[in-house]
Amino acid sequence: MPRDVTTLKSLPFTGDPKADKYLAEDPLALLIGMVLDQQVPLEKAFAGPWVLRQRLGAKLDAARIAAMDPDELTALFVEKPALHRFPAAMAARVQDLCRLLVDEYGAKAASVWTTAATGDELFKRVKALPGFGEQKARIFVALLGKQLGVRPQGWEKAAGPFGRAGSLASVADIDSLDALLAVREHKRAMKAASKTA
Repeated sequence: MPRDVTTLKSLPFTGDPKADKYLAEDPLALLIGMVLDQQVPLEKAFAGPWVLRQRLGAKLDAARIAAMDPDELTALFVEKPALHRFPAAMAARVQDLCRLLVDEYGAKAASVWTTAATGDELFKRVKALPGFGEQKARIFVALLGKQLGVRPQGWEKAAGPFGRAGSLASVADIDSLDALLAVREHKRAMKAASKTA
């Protein structure tokens, strides 16, 4: 059952209660976590925003990150333990994301979804963000709908197979440790099936 955004306290993606709570509280943290969710374990990707916040010494701010010296931001990503397997590339991608948010959404990450009138518009907006291809954009639309109660007309169709209730196909379906394990097992099975096909 999708949760109402007003009651959401945490997104149980990382195993760290503070990092999980931060993902639910800060829209920019959630976007950055999605950007980082590539070629690293899900837990590490979504813990990245909390670690970045600590290294910055302040709440994540799109305008601040957009304006940072790229080398300074890269240093925060490279610092051990690195925020990602490819920290320099991801620092640049996060900075590009923040620059787009400043230019198109007044530096307010949530405006990407709170002002979208339809599911198609939401999908197009998310897909236009740096680090979001078609599949990741559909997953994020599903995550917004299932976990945060962001459901503009047609959101389920825009989310594709990830919008189906109980699909266990992506991070959009993770609302507990059991669900995380089930999603991971589903992905393993799908990968194995594709190798034998």
